[in-house]
Amino acid sequence: MIAPAILFLLSAAGLAAAVLLPGWSDLVLVAGPAALASLYLLLRAARTGLRRKHWVILDGSNVMHWQDGVPRLDVLREVLAQARALGMTPGVVFDANAGHLLFGRYLDDKGFARQLGLPRDRVMVVAKGTPADPTILTAARDLGARIISNDRFRDWAADFPELATPGQLIRGGYRTDGLWLDTGAENGGR
Repeated sequence: MIAPAILFLLSAAGLAAAVLLPGWSDLVLVAGPAALASLYLLLRAARTGLRRKHWVILDGSNVMHWQDGVPRLDVLREVLAQARALGMTPGVVFDANAGHLLFGRYLDDKGFARQLGLPRDRVMVVAKGTPADPTILTAARDLGARIISNDRFRDWAADFPELATPGQLIRGGYRTDGLWLDTGAENGGR
């Protein structure tokens, strides 16, 4: 947002010079459109900043077991809906065997995206034999995201020290009154 602000200030100064200084009136032909364009960019950057996404990565293979330890797609859908209701933009990462556990066959990113009603670029199924944990943790780091999972990722704590940050991990599950997510809002979480 700094670059559009600088452009706007420079073009506004050019407009002022074109209006106030004799012989500089032709500068209005360049400074005027530049001021309008930079003002548009400045307003757009401000509006986009207000809609900044609060990413959250679901550990799909963990979350799908939250209700009675049985893998269920409905659990994932409900957690996704709750995350959206809390103003989060969710993505999901699965182990390669997630489709087998839920549907009795392999399901790729596109298939899971369709099942969950998410854009394809927000779902990832890791390759067979590859643990999903480092992919989840790297995506969270890259996006500045929190993680929804009951996994503590202890094996990865040395490589991902941000896991120790309060509120980085959002735990959840089911009680008699339904789904709960500990977003950390009451304990100073983000």
